[in-house]
Amino acid sequence: MAELNIDEAKAALRRQAHASRAALSDEDRADAAKIVAAYFFDQIAYEPEQVIAGYWKIRDEIDCQTILARLMDGGQTVVLPVVAGDDAPLDLRVWEADAPLYEAGFGTLAPSDLAPRAVPDLMLVPLLGFDGEGTRLGYGGGYYDRTLAALPRKPLLIGLAFAAQEIPRIPREAHDVPLDAVITENGVRFFEGRA
Repeated sequence: MAELNIDEAKAALRRQAHASRAALSDEDRADAAKIVAAYFFDQIAYEPEQVIAGYWKIRDEIDCQTILARLMDGGQTVVLPVVAGDDAPLDLRVWEADAPLYEAGFGTLAPSDLAPRAVPDLMLVPLLGFDGEGTRLGYGGGYYDRTLAALPRKPLLIGLAFAAQEIPRIPREAHDVPLDAVITENGVRFFEGRA
């Protein structure tokens, strides 16, 4: 019964988070994405040989293309996630410079099936909401949960969001892996015991 209550609570929070994010203007979204990119490069530590996973934004998510382009320009290995199946972990494909991207469902673009795969050291993750404990509220499909469980090591998890997506408290279940940090247009927040 408690599980049903958590599912209901998360569903209500998803509706609230969708509404908060949708209320932002296109100009506010674009400005926030630029500010978030600046905070990423100013405050997140990574090494040149590390693999960084990003994402291709869908709907009204915060856009991380500026971050990914700058990383690739600097020679960083960047991977993009591809949905491989409803119950499968994400397929993390290397996005090589000048390689075309293809439609990959859900409104995303991804490298081809022939692209190499890589295990990320740092993952930029989209979200619907986050709280002050680093709990991430996703869309409910479990793709990131399954992916993190399948990886040989846990990457540093950096949520990218608009400040309006903060929620006072999100119920956390055993399979929910907390974020190490979240970046919004208001700055970077590192969570205790993380990053």
